[in-house]
Amino acid sequence: MDIIEVKNLTQDYGHGRGVFDVTFSVKQGEVFGFLGPNGAGKSTTIRHLMGFSKPQKGETRIFDLETFHNYNKFLDKVGYLPGEIALPEGLTGVEFIEMMNNLRKVTNKERLDYLLQIFKFNPNAETKKMSLGDKRKLAIVVAFMHDPDVLILDEPTSGLDPVMQQVFIDLIKEEKKRGKTILLSSHMFNEVEATCDRIAIIKDGKIVSMFDANDIKHNENKNFKVKFAKLNELKDFVSKLPKTRKDITNIKRIGIKEVNEKELTVLVAVNDKDVNEFMNLISLYKINSFIQIKFTLEDYFMQFYKEDKNFGGMFKWK
Repeated sequence: MDIIEVKNLTQDYGHGRGVFDVTFSVKQGEVFGFLGPNGAGKSTTIRHLMGFSKPQKGETRIFDLETFHNYNKFLDKVGYLPGEIALPEGLTGVEFIEMMNNLRKVTNKERLDYLLQIFKFNPNAETKKMSLGDKRKLAIVVAFMHDPDVLILDEPTSGLDPVMQQVFIDLIKEEKKRGKTILLSSHMFNEVEATCDRIAIIKDGKIVSMFDANDIKHNENKNFKVKFAKLNELKDFVSKLPKTRKDITNIKRIGIKEVNEKELTVLVAVNDKDVNEFMNLISLYKINSFIQIKFTLEDYFMQFYKEDKNFGGMFKWK
């Protein structure tokens, strides 16, 4: 069952800014990663999903309710963490928490105490005097404290130190086990890899890839960096293999990814089923070194931002 739905969402602000025909859904109990750098369209999508803006085209739905006209109907069931924290001045953290409880008409003291404890956060200070990290902690506490069924989190660990980032990742894993539905927008590869079931990559307001996280974790394609003893042997080896693109779903047999003549190295993509053939091939040459390089989410992501998204020009002589 789809709890969160974004269908053909378009909001064109001009000059290439905005989101364009964005479509995805998040199933009940799923953690969905929305991955992209600042300015890619993540926050714009989330603001529409929360009902803050009306789409020019398409629609956004939570619990099968169109969000722009019905945001007040799901406020108590959704925890929202904005990317940019703007807390009201003149209030302490305690007063802000009380204000949000009153707004939602939901109070869960046991849950609140648990969150304050794990994030080691004292909410007694005035919001305007809080550090960036403490403001982020307060926003996380407020998003989670009413134990919502749905969590929509925009750059949730921005401003947190590494210890608190790990506390947050562990919290997401707990919520996932409890069956919560989570949309996690981020540019942090570690938190997306550690928590998400499915991932969408957004670039220039458009989704350029959507895939299961296990496609990365259990990828049957391997990368090997081979350093040759002589340039002529490197060139001979390269001439025997096709060029390949870096798409994790599209590596066939054995292919060359990158060549560095100066360093006498070649990066080769090899499917698990073809490892023996690859070993037999390189045994014909004099090799100085040979290492396997783990393929990561960051590797896959960066292909869309370092090269053309249609994979043109992936093969370069250096």
